[in-house]
Amino acid sequence: MNSLPESGSDGQSTADPSQKTTPLPRYGRVIWILAGEASGDVIGARLMQALHAQDPSLVFAGVGGGRMEALGLHSLFPMSDLAVMGLVEVLPRLRHLSQRLLEAVQDIELRKPDLVVTIDSPGFALRLLQKIERSGIKRVHYVAPQVWAWRESRVKEFPGLWDRLLCLLPFEPEWFAKRGLEGRFVGHPVLQSGVRQGNAQRFRLRHNIPADAPVVILMPGSRRSEAPRLLPVFRKMLDILRVQYPDICPVIPVAPVIAPTIRQLIRKWPIQPHIVTDIHDKHDAFAAAQCALTKSGTSTLELAMGNVPMAVTYRVNPVTATIARRLIKVPHVAMVNLLAGREVVPELLQEDCTPQKLAEMVSRLLSDPQMAEKQRMAFAEVLEMLAPPVGTPADAAAAEIMDLLNEPVSRSSSH
Repeated sequence: MNSLPESGSDGQSTADPSQKTTPLPRYGRVIWILAGEASGDVIGARLMQALHAQDPSLVFAGVGGGRMEALGLHSLFPMSDLAVMGLVEVLPRLRHLSQRLLEAVQDIELRKPDLVVTIDSPGFALRLLQKIERSGIKRVHYVAPQVWAWRESRVKEFPGLWDRLLCLLPFEPEWFAKRGLEGRFVGHPVLQSGVRQGNAQRFRLRHNIPADAPVVILMPGSRRSEAPRLLPVFRKMLDILRVQYPDICPVIPVAPVIAPTIRQLIRKWPIQPHIVTDIHDKHDAFAAAQCALTKSGTSTLELAMGNVPMAVTYRVNPVTATIARRLIKVPHVAMVNLLAGREVVPELLQEDCTPQKLAEMVSRLLSDPQMAEKQRMAFAEVLEMLAPPVGTPADAAAAEIMDLLNEPVSRSSSH
């Protein structure tokens, strides 16, 4: 696909407040998109392609990562600046995040786009939508905030924040409708991930891994605040497993932007994991893997698409964990388990996220084919629930956005 044009003619990546009253030159209808983390960058890139297919004259601006930039988006600032998770972890970065929020608002005011799309990252995205509420610009939030899981009270802050809410999970529109908000199910982007095109033999040949060596996927998270908490536990777990599985081969798939951080954190490990940054190599790794340990979130659905048996594990700051336990309203944290309505994959969280417990779980996953097969059968059931009524998830989302974009301005406001 050809690069998509940028709406700014001067190539600057930040907005000058003194220039707010002079809009930048425009070449077509402008859609300003925000993605705040690796998964949002993937969703954003597919959305840009789907939108461009429906209207080739569209111009894109905003914030995104490597995949969106490969399609011509000149990111206002590095997307990695926003990839922070945890109530305590975010505190040291509040001033920097506030500055980035101001820059985003100023850029929108300067460009005067026809529509703003925010993708996930509710901590930043919803504040941005609130700041531009009076601008008259149409707004779409893509990936409904998971208020059904925790802090349901936030729902009362939502009216007026967007003109359309796009939901990834089939139960979300009904949940929001009961609370007076409309949501539209567009299917889950994981269905377009291409995971099932992975080739196990190709992966083993490329990385010189023996045919009988067990491959274990380790997914410590894409945010800078996640990996430093999980990786030390993974290292000690591998020390334990090496006794039983001397040729165990760990693989860590990560977004390119965080790969240098991961390499630094694992540089002294006795067993050196293979760091995978290419998306196709990641899918090959899934095909070659016998099992995985992953943090909660979309990665569980990716692994389910790849038919990789897994356990979910997570460790955050103890203060964050204490607060979260009081606020979380769902019985499971793994998306696979939530959709299935039962524990399909084991969850080893916080105090249970120890080297010994993780080693025992990986050993079970490697040695118990019945456990693995039971998971795979449940994966098929869960993934079937995630398909949109027609077409791909990106096409469904793009259709909703184009529908709103083509509405008269007077009808677009939901407040």
